[in-house]
Amino acid sequence: MLELRDITYEVDDNNDNKEILKHINLTIDDHFVAITGPNGGGKSTLAKIIAGIIRPTSGQIFLDGEDITGQNITERARKGISYAFQQPVHFKGLTVKDLIALAAGKDMTVSEICNILSEVGLCAREYIDREINGSLSGGELKRIEIATIAARGTRLSIFDEPEAGIDLWSFQSLIKVFENMRDEINGTILIISHQERILDIADKIVVIADGSVKTVGTREEVLPELLHTAETCQTLADKI
Repeated sequence: MLELRDITYEVDDNNDNKEILKHINLTIDDHFVAITGPNGGGKSTLAKIIAGIIRPTSGQIFLDGEDITGQNITERARKGISYAFQQPVHFKGLTVKDLIALAAGKDMTVSEICNILSEVGLCAREYIDREINGSLSGGELKRIEIATIAARGTRLSIFDEPEAGIDLWSFQSLIKVFENMRDEINGTILIISHQERILDIADKIVVIADGSVKTVGTREEVLPELLHTAETCQTLADKI
C-alpha cells in the first residue's frame, strides 16, 4: 500500500513560489489505479515524486507503512518501485535480452526471457537479440520497457502516459498488454493516462486538476462523469 500525506510541491517562478501540487492526500491500495485529469494539473509531477525522481516540498510518502520520503529513486527501486518514462530511453549496444536480465537483477534463461517478451506481445525470436536503439519503433520500445518491469516483478509499477507517441495499432496492442498485467502481475499498477480504454480497465480512478485531488472512486463511479464532462466540453467547443 502507498500512502501520500499532505504532499506539496513548489517551484520558483520568477522569484515567486508556484504550487504545482497542493496538499495531496491519497492512498493507493488497489491492484490497478489510473490517475487522470487536465494537462498541467500535476499528474506527471506526482508520479515522479512517488518514484523518487523529484522530492516534495513538504509531506510524507509511506510504502507499506515505511516512510520513504527521504529515499532517492535507486533506494525506492530496491524497495520495489518501478517507473516507466513517457519516452523510453535508448541503450546503444545493449540487446533486449541483456536489458531484461539486467532489469530482473538475476541470471535468466532464454526461455524465461522469451516468455516475458511474449507476455507483452512481441515475438521473442525477432527481438531477443536486437539492440535497444533507434531501429525500434515507439510501440516496440514501450512494450520492451513494460517487459523489463514485468521481469522485475515490483510492488508498485508506475507508467507515465504509456500511450504517448505511439500509433493506433501499437496502442491497441498496449491495451491488451495492460489487461494481461492487470490479471497476472503481483503488486500495484499505477498509470497516468487520458485514454478512456485505459481508464476502463482500472480498479480505481483518481482525478487530479490544478494540483489537487478532485475525485477518487471506482471506474463505475468516476468514468461516466468524466465522459459526460468531455462530451459537454466538446459540444461547447463545436459551438464556438
